[in-house]
Amino acid sequence: MSRQKRSAALLAGLMGGAGLLHFAAPKVFDPTVPRILPGKARSWTYASGAVELALAAGLAHPRTRPLAARATAGFLVGVFPANVQMAVDWRYRPRPQRLAACARLPLQLPLVLWARGVARGAGRP
Repeated sequence: MSRQKRSAALLAGLMGGAGLLHFAAPKVFDPTVPRILPGKARSWTYASGAVELALAAGLAHPRTRPLAARATAGFLVGVFPANVQMAVDWRYRPRPQRLAACARLPLQLPLVLWARGVARGAGRP
């Protein structure tokens, strides 16, 4: 398997795993939904999990990979406010939780760049 295909497969696995977690443990994700969004947090949790699963499926298939990878980059940018919300809300939690919430913020950029790299490399052997 080429490096590009491995990278796409790993990104698909990450997105798929995150999507599954939204359904398996929604209570963890509900508080990260920005309060400005209309409706119930649980609906947004499930919707974002479904999108992550769809992106994972798209990343896994060579024909849909370029579009899915670009959409993944956009999605990761779009959910950044939830990461900010989590960091703000968790500022008084125990130190390990605060660190985890804050560590998510700078990690978003490499994930976006990874998805863009998968998009650029899609179609290459």
